[in-house]
Amino acid sequence: MVLLLAAIVIIAVAWYKSREWRPDESLWPDQGALIGASDGTVDFETLKGLGASFVYLQASAGAGQKDANFGRNLDAARAAGLQVGAVHEFDPCLRADEQSANFLTMVPREAELLPPAIRMARDTASCPNSIRDAAVQSELITLVNQIEMHTGSPVVLAPSRTFEQRFGIGSRIERALWLERDYLEPEYGARPWRMWTANSTYDTAAADKPLRWLVVRP
Repeated sequence: MVLLLAAIVIIAVAWYKSREWRPDESLWPDQGALIGASDGTVDFETLKGLGASFVYLQASAGAGQKDANFGRNLDAARAAGLQVGAVHEFDPCLRADEQSANFLTMVPREAELLPPAIRMARDTASCPNSIRDAAVQSELITLVNQIEMHTGSPVVLAPSRTFEQRFGIGSRIERALWLERDYLEPEYGARPWRMWTANSTYDTAAADKPLRWLVVRP
């Protein structure tokens, strides 16, 4: 029983410490956070004080979902001296035209913004109709082109591990990759990552909820 309790305490302490972990700033000086509607209110001044130099804000998802806080967060992050990028959540069930229109209504065409990002996590299993993998790849390429025409910057592709394993986007579209894996560098991309979600539950004083902490390869 004593050994069991000791093991439980060790696991609990390790879990608590993991929520405060982030990569060494001496090795990874360019760090930031991904902010979305589920994160609630974020104090960007505090985030800046913690060492963040940038944030990515979730702007849109699919054809009709929008983050109502995007505009306010954009202004607040800029006022705090942070660089800002916008994110669209790709829906493989929908046409690219619908999704790009949703993104374009939310994100201004400004050179000061960081390159836009497209996150890909949803699978076609939830789609109401059967969709071929080739069709998903084609629509994603179209979406990439449409967003790049609007922003004037090449997109950053952020596939989840399962999405990349199924669709092989990293080897089909030559763009910077944003990969995710807590505490250890991700290795599932077709080539080295440019941005890494290093801790998906980073506990900070900047928000009531844990944030997704990011680093950029030097």
